[in-house]
Amino acid sequence: MNEALLERLQKFLSREDRASLVGCPATQEEISHAEQLLNVRFHEDYLRFIRMFGGAYVGLAIHAFSNGSSIGNETIVDLTLDFREQSKELPFGDELRASYVISIDGSGDPIIIDQTEKVFICYHDTGEVKFLADSFEALIEDNFYEW
Repeated sequence: MNEALLERLQKFLSREDRASLVGCPATQEEISHAEQLLNVRFHEDYLRFIRMFGGAYVGLAIHAFSNGSSIGNETIVDLTLDFREQSKELPFGDELRASYVISIDGSGDPIIIDQTEKVFICYHDTGEVKFLADSFEALIEDNFYEW
């Protein structure tokens, strides 16, 4: 992630009145264990984010291992395994097995990062997959704004 974006996120999330938006930084042990369980490699932008902020709200809820209290307790492992199980018969079931779920939209649809670092949303009602961003960084840039 570029330094200017990280500085904006840090400034926004470090305010005391936004403590419920930020979790605890991810540890290398948590990361390694999750990658092994999910059989994926997390991309560097996502790793940098969760090492700094844990699970945090930045225009959308980004899940990690320890999330801000306003996000909920579901970890990236919980979300990914749950959606893999729920979606195994859907057209994007195969895609989910090689990806990881970083967020959920307001309708309960998973937002995933695939092996090429591209970000998609998978519509569970229709089985459709829609491209959202070329990278995690681009997703955050598109959704984050200071308030």
